[in-house]
Amino acid sequence: MKKLLLFLLVTYQSTLLSQTVLASYPLDFKRYDQNNTIVNVENKATHDVFVFATNTQNLTILRYNSALFLKDEFTVPRTNLENKSILGYSFSEDGNPTLYWASEESSEIFVAKYYLETKTYKILKFLFPSGSEYIVAKFQSNNLFYLLSKELASHTLTAYVFKNGIVEERIFDFAAFTFQNKRGQSVSFSQLIKENPIIKIDPEDYTPLDKASKKSKIYLEDNHLILTLDHNPKETQLFDLNLDNQDVIEKKIAQSEIKTPRKLSNSFYHEKKLYQINANEDELVFDIKNYDSGELIKNARVAKEDTIRFKTSPFLVQQGGERKPRELKNTKRFLQHLAALEIGLSLYNNGTSTSMTLGGTPRVGGAYYTVMNDTFTWDYLPVVNDETVFFETALNQNSEFIAKDPAPMALDNLYYFLNNSRKAILENIFRFDDYYILGYYDTALKQYQMRKFIDGFPENETQNPIIDKAVFSKPFSFEKP
Repeated sequence: MKKLLLFLLVTYQSTLLSQTVLASYPLDFKRYDQNNTIVNVENKATHDVFVFATNTQNLTILRYNSALFLKDEFTVPRTNLENKSILGYSFSEDGNPTLYWASEESSEIFVAKYYLETKTYKILKFLFPSGSEYIVAKFQSNNLFYLLSKELASHTLTAYVFKNGIVEERIFDFAAFTFQNKRGQSVSFSQLIKENPIIKIDPEDYTPLDKASKKSKIYLEDNHLILTLDHNPKETQLFDLNLDNQDVIEKKIAQSEIKTPRKLSNSFYHEKKLYQINANEDELVFDIKNYDSGELIKNARVAKEDTIRFKTSPFLVQQGGERKPRELKNTKRFLQHLAALEIGLSLYNNGTSTSMTLGGTPRVGGAYYTVMNDTFTWDYLPVVNDETVFFETALNQNSEFIAKDPAPMALDNLYYFLNNSRKAILENIFRFDDYYILGYYDTALKQYQMRKFIDGFPENETQNPIIDKAVFSKPFSFEKP
């Protein structure tokens, strides 16, 4: 799903914002070529950095060493890969990359391995065993490529692990488990996922609130898939899917009670902790619980008359047609707005502290399948409410609320740069060592550039030019996930 990101900025001129140009490479991309795509990634074993840049005619592969010096380049025609896009990537033990190509109209995946030393490549083809299977999520981890799929009529999830030209299949069966919707009614696993598509969460990225507010989320951690379901407002239902032995272990962690029965709830999983939020127009409750034991680590309860003393930003609201968000004056007004939205929380850990965003995003009428030419796709009903509300807070490593560090994080600096760089397109963001790399195509210079962004203020700058990260998910353009 494509999302528009809006960041709350002050009006004075931007500075360099702790950025350094690491590398650049000339690329001649035609302006209106819809096949223009760039993927910028790290080989986790060798720490080489790769750029995969493709247009209608060619694919260019650049390999940089860990010091970001160019060590290899390879350009090949897109023979047999026309009308296909890059689905994912992996790296073999010899250090060479494999790209996975697919199109929306076909269930075929083309697996292309590129040998940079000999400037050759080979292509294999993968077909899903079932014609009614659709992709739920895709992951890259430990230099492997994972596809998670669901067959429409089956109560299973299937993980395909691509490694060194071999595909391994892992099937996880949910038929023996019971599920409830928001009204407490029993539903099947397939019905639950049909109405609430699973959203992948990447722990290395900051998760926008619109993704975090979804009721079905999945995380990849230490060769386990953690599936969290928050359809029943009374509890979070979790499943640990072991990719080694295909075991499925269920956990249920109850939400804290609130005075009024009608409530909204959601959760976010991170590093063996479950962060839960539930609220209505009268109060908001935030919990941190141990994933293994369910033990309560932290609880914060706020009534509508109270001041939320642990927040590090104002209450903010943004409507669909507005350029900038407005400030809400108190907790009561915030909860009134929140009650009409999809509640959620997201967090990002920078190694020393955890930044959190709590709030709500537009409610969607629903999701459903359409079938056309034997292809299964998601369609979405209209947005019911087009506003977003949120506030931010921060935690230390002991899960205690702290004042927000006045210095911006690397991602603050990076997103501020993007919002002030109209010539930067096809951007990629990834963590490398102890900083972030932004890769993008500069339409004016006709170059692909990589820039380094670190935490902290730029030199000679003592004030944060960014009021807030403020990742708003405004006016949605709903497309196929």
